[in-house]
Amino acid sequence: MLRHKCLFLFFIFNVTLFANQFVIAKKNIPYNSTITIDDLQSVSSAPMKKYCEPMSMEMFEKQRYISNRYIKKSTIICKDDVSIYKKNSVLFNFGTIQIEQNGKIIFENDEYIKIKKENGDIEKIYKDGRIE
Repeated sequence: MLRHKCLFLFFIFNVTLFANQFVIAKKNIPYNSTITIDDLQSVSSAPMKKYCEPMSMEMFEKQRYISNRYIKKSTIICKDDVSIYKKNSVLFNFGTIQIEQNGKIIFENDEYIKIKKENGDIEKIYKDGRIE
């Protein structure tokens, strides 16, 4: 009986000793949204599958990341699932008024500018300030 207890304790010690730290999602994270530390939880477990290179909590503390796919609740976040956040913004100068909007310019002519927002919507802004 003592041998079984010792083996059990040895097994538990080995699992915690060789455990890896992973980051899992506390809630569902939509596609192309920024990931905050509040959305994540650090968990230790046994070694993982080889095709997933796990992220650590320190990486999320150093830089901002956005999701490359929809991440379900309580799934491990791999490096392929996220990318580094790059701020895409467009600055409009209408003389005395300057407007900054998130997105990138798709088309521009003498009358208007077309902007594609982060959520995929396309907005048309005329040079005189009207928005359509």
